[in-house]
Amino acid sequence: MRPPKLEVSQIKELGDPIYRYTVPANWADNNGHVNVRWYAVLYDDAGDVLHDMHALTVESHKARNSGTMDLQHHTFFVSEIMPGEALAVYVRALEVNAKRLHYLMFTVNETKNQVSNIFECINTFVDLNIRKTAPWPPEARQLMQEMIAAHSVCTWPAPVSGAMSV
Repeated sequence: MRPPKLEVSQIKELGDPIYRYTVPANWADNNGHVNVRWYAVLYDDAGDVLHDMHALTVESHKARNSGTMDLQHHTFFVSEIMPGEALAVYVRALEVNAKRLHYLMFTVNETKNQVSNIFECINTFVDLNIRKTAPWPPEARQLMQEMIAAHSVCTWPAPVSGAMSV
């Protein structure tokens, strides 16, 4: 399945990127481009910023003995990323329920001004005392709902895989 063609201008409708990164040389594989394993690092780091935006900071998790965990991922690889290139990650929140958040992240290669990949994720809140999913804290869920509402005005449909929902 191919993702729909998205322009950088469309992605920028989401507002400012939540994360920026310049690709180090050691991320290259034998093909000379970013190895697939580093995409997980990129999206994990950007996910930490997303959680901070939802009041799910390291400190709040320590106080609650909680965390978040990804349940499912899908990545569309649109164009190569090479060492030394500047990246910006944008987020689009799609839906939330009592325990799960469905969102997309878009990596824009700022060096080439092109969309490089699309990451789709289902994330959940976890009570680490019992190591099970638990309801989002009310303030976090409220912030997620506000982000979803803000992103619902995009002029383009969310390029979801069709395999995930909350």
